[in-house]
Amino acid sequence: MTSDGLARSIDFSARSAEGIHLGVSLGGGGIFFVAWQVTYLEQLAQLGVNLKGAGRVVGTSAGSLVASILEAGNLRRFEREVSLFAKTPALVSMLAPSGSLKPSQQRALDFFVAAQTAEPELVRSIGHEALAALTPSANKMARSVSAMLLSRSWPADALHITCVDTLTGERCVITRDAGVRIERAVAASSAVPGIFSPQPIGDRRCMDGGVSGSGTHLDLLAGCDRAVILSLTTTTPTPIGAMTQAPGNFAKDVSALEASGTKVFLRSPESMDITKLMDPKSVPEAITMAKRQAAADADALREFIA
Repeated sequence: MTSDGLARSIDFSARSAEGIHLGVSLGGGGIFFVAWQVTYLEQLAQLGVNLKGAGRVVGTSAGSLVASILEAGNLRRFEREVSLFAKTPALVSMLAPSGSLKPSQQRALDFFVAAQTAEPELVRSIGHEALAALTPSANKMARSVSAMLLSRSWPADALHITCVDTLTGERCVITRDAGVRIERAVAASSAVPGIFSPQPIGDRRCMDGGVSGSGTHLDLLAGCDRAVILSLTTTTPTPIGAMTQAPGNFAKDVSALEASGTKVFLRSPESMDITKLMDPKSVPEAITMAKRQAAADADALREFIA
């Protein structure tokens, strides 16, 4: 085990966000959900509902990219770039596989996708597969992230980025205090097993924050007054688990967050095709959907976060 203070067990009873008025969690979901979240948040901001500056902002996987851009104040610029998707090759190289996967990559990805729970031994096995896969270099991914973030400084103390240690299976939470470069933290949180290389975080090699049974890590918001959650997953249980998320686990997490005294505003895309999350062709639909949903939610959210 590494004694760097990054590993945190999932514990709602700790109420780690007590004393914070507003918390935000941005979950993962590939290119589709990056486009949806960025558009949704920017449209809200244009309508006078700005979530930048929340007391705690948790970003997981693709949500770590959006959270970092939000807190850096670069949301409007990035939203324009997403709208002109053909001119953002860095976004494609960051969130979508380039060409066909090698057998070792496909094996790691399939192993992750098929995982129906986040049992520690299973998470460690996924980590081992991720390490064994012949993926593009970790530095290449970090450079792509850096190009999108437009800034190399950690944008806010409130920002918490999640990832998972490939060797130990521990959930890690990176903040400004960790001394990790922002592009490296986002790259680690977004390192889908088999698609992207695990990232060096201190003495660890870390992979996607969603390889943990959670794509939102709501325990990090437990105890705050209000929480806004943007999640690809809904509280409607699925028949079987996938990508380490057991059936009904997200609904249990939302209930646990509410039980901590936090009032919750949860929003998911109206519809999505899970097979097209990494497909650039899904972006126009995500943008249109997000604009419509933001317009419908603006008044309620303005009152909710007040």
